[in-house]
Order: sequence, then C-alpha cells, then structure tokens
Amino acid sequence: MPGSDGAGSDRVRLGLIAAPGIAEELARQLAEDLPAILDDEVASGVAWELAVVIDALDADRATGGIEIIDRARDLMLREGWNLALCLTDLPLRIGHRPVVADASATHGVGLICLPALGALQLRRRARDAAVRLLDGLVGESLERGRRDDGGGGERRARVARRMAGVAASVRRIVPDDDDVDMRFVAAVVRGNLRLLAGMVRANRPWRLIVGLSRAMAAALGAVVFALVTSDIWRLADALGPVRLAILTVGSVGATVVSLMVAHALWEHASAGRSREQVVLFNAATVLTVALGVLTMYAALFAVTLGGAELVVSRHVLAASLGHAAGFGDYAGLAWMVSSLATVGGALGAGLESDAAVREAAYGYRPERETERASRAR
Repeated sequence: MPGSDGAGSDRVRLGLIAAPGIAEELARQLAEDLPAILDDEVASGVAWELAVVIDALDADRATGGIEIIDRARDLMLREGWNLALCLTDLPLRIGHRPVVADASATHGVGLICLPALGALQLRRRARDAAVRLLDGLVGESLERGRRDDGGGGERRARVARRMAGVAASVRRIVPDDDDVDMRFVAAVVRGNLRLLAGMVRANRPWRLIVGLSRAMAAALGAVVFALVTSDIWRLADALGPVRLAILTVGSVGATVVSLMVAHALWEHASAGRSREQVVLFNAATVLTVALGVLTMYAALFAVTLGGAELVVSRHVLAASLGHAAGFGDYAGLAWMVSSLATVGGALGAGLESDAAVREAAYGYRPERETERASRAR
C-alpha cells in the first residue's frame, strides 16, 4: 500500500472526504492533527500526505454506510489515494443501535458517523476514532503485502484486534456485507441519546437566528415599539415573575410550533424510511429549533435591557410606574418585551422561504422528497 516518493521513504496518500458543514470544518482540523499522530502511533517514518475533499457522497440517496463506502472507494481510485476516511453527519443506524464507524480493509476506506460521537469533545473523539481506524487499515494493507490474505474470517479478526478501542462504549459487530470488515455500534439507549445530541450539535442551533434575517428584523421592530410604549412598562411591572415566566414559555413554544408548521419541518413516515428514523429526525429538529429560539430570546433580552437603560430614563420610568425605578424594573420590562418580540420574530419567520428556514434549522438531513419533486416539475 505505501508508495515511494522517489527519495527512498514510504508515502501514504490519505483522503479525508467530508460533507459540507460541520464535517468539513472537522476534516480540516483533522488534516492538521493527524500527520504527527499517525507518524507516532500508526506508522513511523512514513510521509503522510492528506487531502480534504468536500463531497456529500449522494447523501440524499445513500441508505447506509455501505453505500457511502462504495462511493468513497470510487473517489479514492479517481484521486489516486492509498486510503480514504469519510466523515458524515448523517445519522446511521443498524436496527436500534447507532453506527459509530465502519471499516473496510478490502476497499481501504473508513467511515466515521459524527453524530454518534455526541455533542461534546467532538474533535478529540473524531481524532481518536480516525487513528484507530487508520491503524487497522494500514496494518491490514501491510499484512496482505507480506502474505496471503488468509480468508475473510481471519482478515476480519486481524482488523478487529487492530481497531480495539476505536471509540468509548462501543460494540464491534461483523456486518453481513463482505465489503465491510468491521462495524462499531453504540448501546441502544445511551447511544441513541448521544446520537440525538450529536445531530443537534451538527445543526448548530445557535446559528438559527443568523439565517433568519426577516425574523430578527421583525423581532427588533417589536422591541423598538415596546420600549416607547408606557402601557407595556406598567403591564410588565404588574405581571410579576411567575406570569412573566409563563409568558416566556408560551412565546417560545408558540414560536417553535409556528416555525415547524409553517415551513413543514415535521417529517412523516414514507417508503424506505423507518418510523424510528423519522422520530429521530423530528426530535432533533424540535430540539434544534427550540434551542435556536431560546438563543434568539437571550439575544433579544440583552438588546432590550441595554436599550431600556439607554432610552428610558429612571425618572420617566418611575413617573409611569408610580414608584422608584431600579434595575429589577428594567429587567422585568426586558423580560416581557423579549417575549413579545419573540412572537414578532415568529411572524417575520413566516415570510422566509422554506429553503432558507430548513438551511438555518439543520444541515445533516438528506434532501426532502417534496424538494426533489418540485425541482422535477
């Protein structure tokens, strides 16, 4: 497998194939981290040449890791690499268990499912999984160069030994397909919770408000109107913390529901998609939108509080409320105005295109059937 660079040293060309978005960012980080680690832990004295290629690998049509590996194999041969490592933000599952990684020593391709690694320490976990996968692929390639393959069962046993510890709390299984030598899956309950958290992180919900410019414009317009309306000052003072909290929950919930319904973000079971997969997608979308709306709420609260302190003097506020005004009164005013502005933002989001909202809401999901049908027309 290793080649010669013309100066007597071995060389390994490794291609990192990543989907656009968070997988792309992570691939570029790994391209910086891996050469030194691979030289130290996998094959010392080897010149590692890494290339990053952004390719969705037909994610809208791929149904599992095998299809992605086949596509990656074609790309690897076309680019002249020795090995390929795929980073996908698609949630892959076998039965009830999330797939963490696939390894095909036959093809020289490894696959890491990023959502299955969870939401925290993603760079470290992906780096560790990549090193273990590449250790197995490189070792098996050298093994084939020294002697006969020894048959599929022996090959898979060697790959399994080399890939021990590919990720924490995973189980190794042997797939039915001969093209995949080893598959790593997570526990059912904990693995699916980690998969869900990883899907939400891949969506980057804190960026939702950045992608919805009309929603933010409507929300800020509501803030400006509320700050110059004395009736709202008095109403915020009269409601109290409990009612303001109820108003917050109601406004956030109503905004989430309106975004989901108005832009058809709720998935329905269809041919070729299991009910569990649809439930997983819907749960990730609801959490993504909810966290995005909460981020918008927090931003509106900060803007409103600062604006109230700047625009509304304490003397004017005290005269309207009928008592001395302090920081608590400004905070209560910002609390109520943020709730009203969040609803205003939901109305503004109704003016956004479905494509803009979906792009802002999630990045891992395959192309929707409705979008393909509309393009076909």
